[in-house]
Amino acid sequence: MSTGGEYRGLWAQFTHNLRANRLALVGLVVVLGLLVVALGAPWLTPHDPNAIDVEAILLPPSLSHPFGTDELGRDVFSRMIMGSRVSLEVGLISAGLATLIGVVLGALAGYYGGWVESTVMRFTDMMLCFPTFFLILAVIALLEPSILNIMAVIGLTSWMGVARLVRAEFLSLKEREYVVAAKSLGAGDLRIIFRHILPNAMAPVLVAATLGVAGAILVESGLSFLGLGVQPPEASWGNILNQGKANIEIAWWLSLFPGLAILVTVLGYNLLGEGIRDALDPRLTD
Repeated sequence: MSTGGEYRGLWAQFTHNLRANRLALVGLVVVLGLLVVALGAPWLTPHDPNAIDVEAILLPPSLSHPFGTDELGRDVFSRMIMGSRVSLEVGLISAGLATLIGVVLGALAGYYGGWVESTVMRFTDMMLCFPTFFLILAVIALLEPSILNIMAVIGLTSWMGVARLVRAEFLSLKEREYVVAAKSLGAGDLRIIFRHILPNAMAPVLVAATLGVAGAILVESGLSFLGLGVQPPEASWGNILNQGKANIEIAWWLSLFPGLAILVTVLGYNLLGEGIRDALDPRLTD
C-alpha cells in the first residue's frame, strides 16, 4: 500500500497533469460555475420563478427578463437558475448511488471470485441487456414522477459500468504484496477490501462517477422533456424545453437557453472526466 509521502507525490503529479490540460480546466470551470449558481439560486433569481404575469406572456429577452418569459409570463432566467439546482441534485445523487452500488458489487466479485463473481457478473450482464433509458421510462411510468423516484431509478440502473471497472481493478490488485502481507497478519476480508485494495482502485471509479453525473443530468432532462420527470410548476431544464416545444416558432428563447444549458453542463462534466482520466494515466507522467 502506498505511504503518505507517495500519496502526496501522486496528488502533486495529478494536479500538475490536470492543470496542463486546458480542456479539463474548462470543464472544471463549468462544473464549479454550475455549483455556485445552484447553491446561490435563491439569491440570484431576479424574479419569483413560479410567479404568473399575464401582462408578460412570451416576451423576448430584455434587460428585465434576460432570457425572456414563457407562456404564463414567468421569468425564464429565474426558472433556469432554479432548474440548475434540480440538475445538480439529480446528477450528484444518482451518480453517487450508482457508484456506491457498482463499487460494492465489483469489489465483492473481484475479491472473492468463484460463484460470487459469476453471480454478480451474470446479473450485471443481464442488466446491460436492457436499454437503460427505456427501462427507466418503464419504471417511472409505473411510479409517481418525482425527483426522488428519478434519482433512485437512474442510480439503480447505471451502476453496471462501475462494477465492471472495480472488478477488473480488484482482479489485478488482490495478488499484490501488501494484500498478501495484510492477510498474513490476520486482517479480515472487509478490512483488506476497503482499507487496502479499494483506495488503490479508485482512479477509474472517479472518472466513471464524473461522467455518470453528466449522464444522469441528460437522462433527467430527457424524462422531464417527455413529461415523466420533474413536474410543473417546479422548474427543470427539461420541462422548460417541453414548454417551449409548442411555441418554438414564436418563442425561440424557450428552446435555446435550456438547450444550451444542458449542452454546456454535460460537455463540462465530460471534459472534466476525460481530463481526470488523462491526469491519472501513468503514461502521461513526467
